This record gives sequence, C-alpha cells and structure tokens, in this order.
Amino acid sequence: MRDWLKENGCTDVCMESTGKYWIPVHNILEESCYVVVCHPKYVKAIKGKKTDKKDAKWIADMFKFDLVPGSFIPPENIRQLRDLCRYWTKLTYATTSEKARAQNCLTVSNLKLDSVFSNLSGKSANAIITYMLEHPGEKFDVKPFVDPRCKTPTDVIQEAVDGSFNYYQAYKLKIIREHISDIGELKEELSKLILELAQPFQRQIDLLLTVPGIADPMTAIRIIGEIGIDMSVFETSKRCCSWAGLTPQNNESAGKKKTTRIGKAGQYLKPLLVQCSWAASRSKKNPEIKGKYQQLKKRRGGKKANIAIARRLLTAIFQMLLKNEAYSPFVAQTKDTTPKNRTLTPEQGLALLRKHGFIIEERKPADVA
Repeated sequence: MRDWLKENGCTDVCMESTGKYWIPVHNILEESCYVVVCHPKYVKAIKGKKTDKKDAKWIADMFKFDLVPGSFIPPENIRQLRDLCRYWTKLTYATTSEKARAQNCLTVSNLKLDSVFSNLSGKSANAIITYMLEHPGEKFDVKPFVDPRCKTPTDVIQEAVDGSFNYYQAYKLKIIREHISDIGELKEELSKLILELAQPFQRQIDLLLTVPGIADPMTAIRIIGEIGIDMSVFETSKRCCSWAGLTPQNNESAGKKKTTRIGKAGQYLKPLLVQCSWAASRSKKNPEIKGKYQQLKKRRGGKKANIAIARRLLTAIFQMLLKNEAYSPFVAQTKDTTPKNRTLTPEQGLALLRKHGFIIEERKPADVA
C-alpha cells in the first residue's frame, strides 16, 4: 500500500483509530506520508448509508476540506516510553489488587491486623503473618515481632491475631505473597528499562522535578510519556488540559448548562496529576498551591479544588516545557478577604454571616397603633 501511494503521488493519509489495528498501518506510512489519525466520532457517516467504500470516501471528503481534527500521536521514542510507563502502571494496579486479596484472606480467618496496622506490608505485620503461616494454629506472643516504632499497644495487636488460617486460606495467602514479590522484581527490571529509554529527556525530567507534588523521577517520566516534550502540538495550554480531561464538558443549550463534569479523557495522565495535586496542596513548602486549594475548597469542595490544582500544575508544566524554564511559583494570597471593589447582595451578605457562625433571626415589624 505504501508503494502504491508513492506511485500515485499521495502524500496525505487520513484514517480512523480502530483499537490497536491502526498502529501497524501508521508505523509503515509515517515515514513517507503525512498521516492523520482521527477519532471515529468526528467522521461518523450518516446512519443507513454506511459501507467501507462510502466511509473511505466520506473521510477523504472531510479531510480534503480540513474538517478532521487529528489525534495527538507522539514521536516513536515517546510512544515506546508511553507504552512501558503504562505497563509499569498496570503492574502497580496488579500489586494493589493482590494486597486487597491478602487482606481478604486475613479477614475471613478472623485476623484483624488491618485494624491495628496501617500497612499490612510493613515490617511488624509482615513478620507476624510469616510466623503464622509457618506455625498454623499455634498460639504465640506478638511482642518479639512488633517493631519498637509501632504506636499500637502490644495487647491490642495480640487481640487482633485471635484467629487461625485453615489449610486453603494459608496456601492462597502464600501464593499471593509470592505473586506480589514477583511483581515487585518485574517492576524493578521495567524501571531500569524505562530509565534507560528516558535518558535523552534528562533536561525535561529535571525541569519537572521542580514542580510541586513531583518528587520522583518516575512520575516526571510518566508525564513526559503521555504529553511528550514538544508542546507546539497542543497550540495552547487550554488544549493540553482539555486533552488530559481536566476541563469541564461543554453541554449548553438555550443558556442552560447541562453539566460541568470533567471529561473521560486522560485515563493515565489525569490520575497521576491528581495524585501530584493532593501532595502539593498538603505541603507547607508550596504556600501558593496550598492557599489556592483552601480558597477553592471553601467554595467548590475538596474534589473540585483538587481537579483545579491538577489543571494548574499541568498548565505550569506546559509553559515549562514550552519555554525550557524551571517552575516559578506565583505570589500566594496572604489573607482570605473579600476584594474592596466587590459588592455583596443582601442574600450573599447573610450567607457570609451564617458561614462565620452568626445566627440570623428574622423579626416581623412591630404593629403601629
């Protein structure tokens, strides 16, 4: 097909994204043609007149008049980095699922270690579980296994192990723990491969490490794997935030907004930025982020404030990669006061007083004699 396109002088190609099947075609054509991959919803044909030939003709007509918005397809090295980072994320999800199954084994065996330990993979909990698996049904003292730094009293921990594994639950838990250990080893090997592939982007990684909430190089690499390092493909920071699913949907008719929920895009990037937002909004090192979060939380709630901070971080990342500059914090608001040039309606004034703890009583005017 590539040779046939060359013989006929075709240098522009537009096609739908169909699962993973467009990738091999894109790999062959990207060297010799300008390839545009579009979402099927943007080139959907009229219902009842749909065949493969008519679809191809319809896509060609729309592409000829520049009516097809192309999807963001990063360069090959970024695509490889994205694929490895997403697999690393999947291994993390698998580890979390296995830890939940391990906790379920303890619960059905009348062992409530999750109520006395914040982390069942910690030193004390791990030592107690290992001893119970090696000595099933045996009563023992937990004091030798509890780390001195543990804040939970020993007698409370002793009450939490008032149970025993049966043969099947013990065997299941051993398999789960071995699986968690194997996944951890695979993640270490995959991390080395990711770091090796990300070496050409060390400058961008160092820039992202200056952003509040990003303290791990793997986090910076995962962000680069999703959006790349060339920000000119997004045109503006708003386009980048919309692509990541951090902007409200547009569904308005006759002056009425149907919804203000964020989109479903950014399945890998959005959760990562939300985690960075949680970390940045709770750190005292970044008063501008923490102050803005507290200000938004009072008006819109914690979840919407967290999404707003995530969008602010992505906007900062966009400008940093575009200008090749480190993160520069903006001036934080020192006092949560109402601007002087703002006037409040009577209803807003009463609501503000109730918010600060005042009790408003409505009194009827006295009768005139």
